[in-house]
Amino acid sequence: MPPLILHEYAPSGNCYKIRLTAAHLGTPIERRAYDILAGETRTPDFLRNINANGRIPVLQIGDRFLPESNAACVYLAHGSALIPADRFDHADMLRWMFWEQYNHEPNVATLRFWFAFVGAENLSEAQKGQIMAKQVAGMAALKLMDDQLARTPFLVGDRLTLADIALYAYTHVAEEGGAFSLVPYPNVLAWLARVAAQPGHVAITD
Repeated sequence: MPPLILHEYAPSGNCYKIRLTAAHLGTPIERRAYDILAGETRTPDFLRNINANGRIPVLQIGDRFLPESNAACVYLAHGSALIPADRFDHADMLRWMFWEQYNHEPNVATLRFWFAFVGAENLSEAQKGQIMAKQVAGMAALKLMDDQLARTPFLVGDRLTLADIALYAYTHVAEEGGAFSLVPYPNVLAWLARVAAQPGHVAITD
């Protein structure tokens, strides 16, 4: 495998899920930090050379660049047990990963970022107007996960997959900022403990 460099903002769950995947696989990865609050991913150099979309994470693979966190996780985990061999389970894993970016991350992660990092007093009126809808949608996402995890120990059956890594990243810090409580979701809480107990696990702060 070519040398790997993760262009990241460490508190980001999207960046963390790549580090967590690499940790489970024992894959070494170099880290390069950017301050997104200072606009370091919007500079002409970053846009020209790293990601024209102006976002992180970006996984640099040799001299090629792969944006989008879940795509980077799939690249790292190719051929490993983190991607199910069964055709349906493989597709179901992807289903959860697509859902994470469409239903979970825009609500759970966004409110964490707004309240814990930007600060409620610094939000625009447009952002303030979205808070209630994002809380409702975020709680619906957590409820859907809780229902699934009442039936299976992990999101895709009985073993850890990339679906769990992708959703662990922002779920385990959902309470930061105070927009969500995980208390109403006991199956999610038990799952978080199972994921954290897996060999190779690293914390978001590591």
